[in-house]
Amino acid sequence: MQKIRVLVANRPRLMRELVLATISDQPDIEVVGEIQDDSKILQVTGEMSPDFLIIALDASGRRPRICDELLERWPSLKILALAAEQNSSIFYWATLNICSNQVETSEQGILSALRGQARLESTSTAGFPLSSKVN
Repeated sequence: MQKIRVLVANRPRLMRELVLATISDQPDIEVVGEIQDDSKILQVTGEMSPDFLIIALDASGRRPRICDELLERWPSLKILALAAEQNSSIFYWATLNICSNQVETSEQGILSALRGQARLESTSTAGFPLSSKVN
């Protein structure tokens, strides 16, 4: 069985540790690294080549600025952005546009997104051209 390779860059530290505790004991998921400094996300993503990157979602309804650059460089990368204080999770991936889907903010929601079920359940996606500016 091929494992889902996940890189965790979520902040604050407590949130990152909770995410790691949730996914690290799953038999089909391999945590390939943990990033504590957001400025290292691009570098470590390039080095580790994860299937998924878990990052912080700063403002609900706004795609994190780094998503555009990440998905331009690595279009097969999938990003799960979490905002605990807003009880919000969004799953981003690239096709010809960057797409997203709300994810249930729970252990099951995170695991479903990592296993690809969130993408399959998407009935409508908010596509954003890669060249568009993030609000």
